Amino acid sequence: MNDLLHTKNAANIVECLGMTFPSEDVRREHFLGLLAEKLKDPSFRNQEGFPQGSDEAILAMSDPPYYTACPNPFLEKVVRCYGSEYESTEDRLKDPFVADVSEGKNDTIYNAHGYHTKVPHKAIVRYLLHYTKPGDVIFDGFCGSGMTGVAAQLCADASVVASLGYRVDGSGAVLEARQDDGRTVWQPISAIGKRQAILTDLSPAATFISHNYNNPPPLDQFDLAVRQIVRSTEDELGWMYQTRHIDGTTGRINYTVWSDVFTCPECAGEVIYWDVALDHARKKVLDEFSCPHCSFEMKKRALERAWTSTFDEALGTSIQHARQVPVLINYSVGSSRFEKRPDEDDLEVARRVSEIALPKNIPTNRMMEGREARRNDSIGMTHTHHYFTHRTLQIVSSILREAESYQPTVRSMLKMAVMDCFSVLTKMSRFRAPAWFDKSTGPMKGWTAGTLYVPSLQGEQNVLNAFAEKSRMIARSYNPKIRNQFISTGHSGSLTIPDQSIDYIFLDPPFGANISYSELNFLWESWLGVTTNAHDEAVENKSHGKGLDEYRKLMTQCFREAHRVLKPGRWMTVEFSNTKASVWNAIQTALQEAGFVVANISALDKKQGSFKAVTTTTAVKQDLVISAYKPNGGLEERFTRAGGSEASVWDFVRTHLEYLPTVKMRSGSLEFINERDPRIIFDRMVSWFVRHNVPVPLSSQEFQEGLAQRFSERDGMVFLSEQANEYDRKRARVASAPQMEMFISDERSAIDWLTDFLRNRPSTYQEIHPEFMSLLGAGWKKHEEKPELSALLEDNFLRCEGNADVPSQIHSYLSTNFKDLRGLEKDDPRLKAKAKDRWYVPDPSKAKDLEQKRERSLLKEFEGYKNAPGRRLKEFRLEVLRAGFKTAWAARDYKTIIGIAHKIPDEALQEDEKLLLWYDQALTRMEANA
Repeated sequence: MNDLLHTKNAANIVECLGMTFPSEDVRREHFLGLLAEKLKDPSFRNQEGFPQGSDEAILAMSDPPYYTACPNPFLEKVVRCYGSEYESTEDRLKDPFVADVSEGKNDTIYNAHGYHTKVPHKAIVRYLLHYTKPGDVIFDGFCGSGMTGVAAQLCADASVVASLGYRVDGSGAVLEARQDDGRTVWQPISAIGKRQAILTDLSPAATFISHNYNNPPPLDQFDLAVRQIVRSTEDELGWMYQTRHIDGTTGRINYTVWSDVFTCPECAGEVIYWDVALDHARKKVLDEFSCPHCSFEMKKRALERAWTSTFDEALGTSIQHARQVPVLINYSVGSSRFEKRPDEDDLEVARRVSEIALPKNIPTNRMMEGREARRNDSIGMTHTHHYFTHRTLQIVSSILREAESYQPTVRSMLKMAVMDCFSVLTKMSRFRAPAWFDKSTGPMKGWTAGTLYVPSLQGEQNVLNAFAEKSRMIARSYNPKIRNQFISTGHSGSLTIPDQSIDYIFLDPPFGANISYSELNFLWESWLGVTTNAHDEAVENKSHGKGLDEYRKLMTQCFREAHRVLKPGRWMTVEFSNTKASVWNAIQTALQEAGFVVANISALDKKQGSFKAVTTTTAVKQDLVISAYKPNGGLEERFTRAGGSEASVWDFVRTHLEYLPTVKMRSGSLEFINERDPRIIFDRMVSWFVRHNVPVPLSSQEFQEGLAQRFSERDGMVFLSEQANEYDRKRARVASAPQMEMFISDERSAIDWLTDFLRNRPSTYQEIHPEFMSLLGAGWKKHEEKPELSALLEDNFLRCEGNADVPSQIHSYLSTNFKDLRGLEKDDPRLKAKAKDRWYVPDPSKAKDLEQKRERSLLKEFEGYKNAPGRRLKEFRLEVLRAGFKTAWAARDYKTIIGIAHKIPDEALQEDEKLLLWYDQALTRMEANA
């Protein structure tokens, strides 16, 4: 494949997207002209997720075709140039990535910019080496700071790949260590070479950062620009950071601490928080303190703020805002540091600065609607410029003015460096008094992650110091192999990428209400002049009218687009980070509705950096990595032809098993592969049929019977025959079989636990009861009615009456575990006596009758739910709802599903993946039929 991205010959000829230009400037002007014409087209601007900003601001940020601060109109051509067409006969089937990963965040590239959330790029390199080959086209629809693009390019850096524990041979093949018979065998898995990335994010701030990470300027040009800007700004405005030392010499301010001012509720005197709350003798911040005027004892939360009035020239009116005063200056004279209380000279400098007119290039936007964005309205911080001191505004403005004189890629990186300093330059920057007391670490900290909280002790840093240090961090992260990836700003639910053109997708999407990116990015974006179109932001945000349903619909839309552009048979990796089961179910449901099939779910332990198997939604307290695939085209075509028959069930299962890992090892031991559990395979099959709007042709018991007849079972897991052979070879080399952890949180999991327990140990009620009750506790779902153990046994299992021959399940257990019962026939009285009243798992022929009996009972109870008076069901059985929803779905009775769903608490619906899938699909069908 030719590298048409960006090459130069001796005459500085530039090639881009198959076109030739005499220079970079000519290339940029050509594509900027095309983008400018696009921006004039109303239909282009009417795309979902189109950011808010003028044509001039969008063009000023953009460097097309590599980066556009709006939907990138050149992506279709990118795919044509660098992608390969999908061939249905191409075999690229791989197991999902399940190996342990330990990649920390202490890396120069990772730390070059402090975006809200990131996945370490070296971790992504591992996924890319597993799933892709050189020249493949990668897509990340929630790119954030652009780490997927960085990883795609570093796959061409043999030193980076080798640092991750791989070997690179002379031909460029990447080899991974595998254990075989106690020996380490190096097996080829991939090859060194660049992968082409297409990155998208709704946030202009995110794509701007991604652009600078992935399309950096020459390092020497950037370094020179930083030095020149720091020197010229120091010469012009350095007086703003001058202070007088005790001996009369001039010092240079490093930072200034500002304190909130309150009023005493007793005497109404002003109380400076710094003066009363900091106990210097005991080196601590006090919760209770005395008024310096009247000695009244008070707590901070009971105080009222002191207010002041100033004329806001940007708004053209006087404003009221909470009063803050400078209380400490940290400064340097030569190489020595000192501290002092601001004196009259310092206050005079502050007055001089405040009298200078606000620069024209600073934003004065009203903060956007939102809980975070408007949280500081109550203290008078209503507009973007209120988040900075006058001194900071003047210096930042000067740096950005100077940056305009440099060539575009250098200018862009300079702007990113300045804006990344905002975490320590705004009034949200924290001064940590405990660290200041003991001098163990620096007391100046950036804003609190995930919020726009303004602390009572704020640290105003020297902008020039912060800018120079941030620029050094960026310079240290420079890698010449990182250049020219393609980046777009827009909604991942509405892409311009052609069908079936992407080889692999990596996503780290927003998760529920974790972070409101549009609100947190608003300050950055106001300075850029282009802000997020929050209407299409996939988050839960009450201020924006978005609950969990809206979040799920937006994520489904994004996943559907991902499914459309991904080649059949290829993989998508989704990192999930949320503590709510309801959000986890929303993601799972959205994936299934989009057409993906989940093949593996692992939990990422950030401290240990290892993956652990997940069996229940209680694991969402950890980060999860979801491996999902788009079924190959052959399966879809066969399903269409077969019309959802029983043959389609087994076709799906065979295909699905091919995508599942055959062996998972940890520390020399085999792990249970949850996705090979027959019950989970059944759930995946049901979701497949539901998505295609076809009734499931088999009951659960019929499915389990067919599964046992057609496929191989090993240690409670289902395999294809060739997979079983591989598993047997590994199994023979370990001491014990893998064990599946069982949790009881609802009726279904209680039945599963009892099945596992009784299969291994047929027992009496008295023997089962203490074991069962010990597992019922805080984990039980809130609205789920707790069934009696006796009812669960009666409805789902068989009890030996002691009259007829002892069932083979009990006979096998007793003759193995009791010496005096060995060798006895099934009709022996001693064996019958021991077997009497023991519960056991029925054989398949009788289990089918039991299931039908149980389902009739569940549906009868479901009728009671339908006819129950009142608008709400306070307690219910999830198994009844599941059976009722399934039957209603098969009858296309979507109205019943929706009606019952509205009778149960929203959290109960959202936290049950099965119910949520039936409900969401019923809504979709009702809307389609309306």
